[in-house]
Amino acid sequence: MADPTTHSAQISCGMNASSTKESTYYVMELVYWRDPKKSAVAFGMSLLVLLSLATFSVISVVSYMLLALLCVTITFRVYKSVIQAVQKSGEGHPFKALMEKDLTVQPEIFQKYVDVCLTYVNLAINQAKQLLLVEDLVDSLKLAGFMWLLTYVGAVFNGITILILTDIIFFSTPLVYERNKTQIDQYIELIRTRVEVTLANISGHFTFGVMA
Repeated sequence: MADPTTHSAQISCGMNASSTKESTYYVMELVYWRDPKKSAVAFGMSLLVLLSLATFSVISVVSYMLLALLCVTITFRVYKSVIQAVQKSGEGHPFKALMEKDLTVQPEIFQKYVDVCLTYVNLAINQAKQLLLVEDLVDSLKLAGFMWLLTYVGAVFNGITILILTDIIFFSTPLVYERNKTQIDQYIELIRTRVEVTLANISGHFTFGVMA
């Protein structure tokens, strides 16, 4: 007879995997513009928020967003109340269907995402330990080169500007890659090969110098 605890854990893992696949599929649908209207709304809203954060403080952006939402909901509520009073209808609250929906976060869903985040945090900590303590010389040299490039990026762009560029790249690169996959793969492979050869040469010279 199967252990009920084990069976429940297996069901939970299956549900978590299914939920993750659904989320990934939804994101891929957005970035590949399968539904142009949804992708345009997601891209426009995310870009608008980031541009607003570049101009105003976080408190101002949040306040303006909530104020705009309240203006829409209050106006719609007053409009529907007037229409119901004129027509003498008993439709009730215009947002009744939304108010009756359960929007609370379930403990198992919250725990699931906490566990996923914890897994990634632990992986990041272990990876950082290996890179910073030079477990693999080539990997640490790659990190050093990347950090060196970021010093130049940081001198030109601030954090919000990088986020804006990331948002634009996030919604444009997959579509461009899908349409030019063969040519882009060739260039990426060429660059990767040259980088690996260069790092191997640097690592060889460094090792030879230390041994000498």
